[in-house]
Amino acid sequence: MKSISQEDYIKRIYKMQSGNKSSVASGSLAIELGVSKAAVTDMTRKLAKEGLINYQSYKGSFLTRKGERKALDIIRRHRLWELFLVEALNLNWAEVHDEAENLEHYTSEFLINRIDKYLNFPEFDPHGDPIPDKNGKLPKTRKRIQLSKTKSGKDFVVCRVDDKNAGLVDYLGKVGIGIGVKLKIIERLEFDNSVMLKIKKKEIVLSEKIAEKVFVSELKDE
Repeated sequence: MKSISQEDYIKRIYKMQSGNKSSVASGSLAIELGVSKAAVTDMTRKLAKEGLINYQSYKGSFLTRKGERKALDIIRRHRLWELFLVEALNLNWAEVHDEAENLEHYTSEFLINRIDKYLNFPEFDPHGDPIPDKNGKLPKTRKRIQLSKTKSGKDFVVCRVDDKNAGLVDYLGKVGIGIGVKLKIIERLEFDNSVMLKIKKKEIVLSEKIAEKVFVSELKDE
């Protein structure tokens, strides 16, 4: 079995290079993982020997096809565990990220496939992130933009929230923001770029920092 640290490196490289084809700099990876550049260099050399990344000194790392497949498998385990903890054990969506971080490393293919079947082969986790299927294929997603970049007067539906900060996720739930929730942008306040919005009959204001962590899709009239 690969060590936890190896899986964390692979998953982080995948997320950092997602959406572009550039290599991930060792310094940036060290900051993301909270480790030294020397530790990153040592680990990336090991991953390169296993054929999981392409690595060059002073240029950074890029996942190979084998490495990308491994990353998607780790992400699949994580997101299925998050959904299972919410759906089957009734945990709050703010509680499951850290638990899934632990469980993803110790789950067999047999068990994760059974969890997938139990949940009826879901496409998204509780925070709106896509779940790769057992072949590594990601579901199609709607066009998403940050809530902080929306325009006044338009209607949107929440389709994803950044789940890195449990306190933020908990707060969003308390003010009524969750996946699938419809909202209307009333106004964006220019002096601090905060967003005033309405959910049903309730009006709330979110700071720019919070609004950057919420992703929405526009609801257009048919």
